[in-house]
Amino acid sequence: MAKEPAIIRDKNLMRSWSRSMRSQGKTIALVPTMGYLHQGHLSLIQEAKKHAHVIVVSIYVNPGQFSPSEDLATYPSDFQGDLQKIKEAGVDAVFHPQNLYDYETDTKITSGSVGNLGFDDGKDQKLGSSCKDEEDPSGTFRNLDGKVVLEREGKSTGGSFGNLGFNGGNERKVVSCIEKVGGGLVHETWIRVEKLERGLCGRSRPVFFRGVATVVSKLFNIVEPDVALFGKKDYQQWRIIRRMVRDLDFGINVIGSEIVRDADGLALSSRNVHLSPEEREKALSINKSLSKAKFAAQNGQVSCVELRNSVIQAIVEAAGRIDYAEIVDQESLNTVEEIRSPVVFCVAAWFGKATIFYSGGRGRGRGLLGAPAPGG
Repeated sequence: MAKEPAIIRDKNLMRSWSRSMRSQGKTIALVPTMGYLHQGHLSLIQEAKKHAHVIVVSIYVNPGQFSPSEDLATYPSDFQGDLQKIKEAGVDAVFHPQNLYDYETDTKITSGSVGNLGFDDGKDQKLGSSCKDEEDPSGTFRNLDGKVVLEREGKSTGGSFGNLGFNGGNERKVVSCIEKVGGGLVHETWIRVEKLERGLCGRSRPVFFRGVATVVSKLFNIVEPDVALFGKKDYQQWRIIRRMVRDLDFGINVIGSEIVRDADGLALSSRNVHLSPEEREKALSINKSLSKAKFAAQNGQVSCVELRNSVIQAIVEAAGRIDYAEIVDQESLNTVEEIRSPVVFCVAAWFGKATIFYSGGRGRGRGLLGAPAPGG
């Protein structure tokens, strides 16, 4: 018979639950998610059972990793469906906080809302609404106070990573969906994994990885797990979390789990729901082109330029818009020119309104570009 998991919304109760488990000599595994669970998430739960006595799944759409121009408003959600899957998977507890960034009071949070995300002192932000207040004709996004928070690409006066508002410079300011100007107990502490976050997704999503690292550290401090499971679908994210845990001395074993694909070869992703049948078919061009790159590398092609160009051409011909296509060192994530050591081929491309992330092609040494592993 399927087990009924404890559903915990309050962070202090979550911490107390974990400590009660530990007092009984049990170890704890955490599987962090943003909900809309699929078989990839469930595979993480099954893997977690190999490493701990009890399993906690967190479900939280983190506004701290979205900029005002991104898809927080349209991120898919099915909490009741998630609970049924979690129950069947034998999870012990579900941590489903309404808002991890409300420091004024927990009693303001209303049922069915994300809670007061820091936009003002009295209004809740619904999960189905956008953190982007408005876009004026100049292409500038403004928050609810009317302050400029993000300019359209091509309108910034800078362009280097160091001038994105993190170092007090005079260039454009980039913020996340929880930041506001003045008033209230605004969240202002961020964790940055400075080098690993710079490339790949970090170039086009400058708030993303500081938001991920910060919310994961919050979850670690609340749940206090012994083990945490992450999919290698988002390879850069997995590496960043591992580096953060190492550098900040978290006593947590971060385990990366391999990609789970759908029958057609597309990596399972909550955002796949945004793909039309035609777009989904075109998105398979990433997987197919990476498979060809793998074959070429296994047969002696070590030039990363040649491998990258072949993948980019295939995606563009399928009407995809490239965000990046890079072959990088597995540890440092620095781009490489020739495959002489362990590498990973990372690709992100737009198909319709959905971004498909592929973090794969892992391998070691000459001609051993590993099996492509898409993500999204």
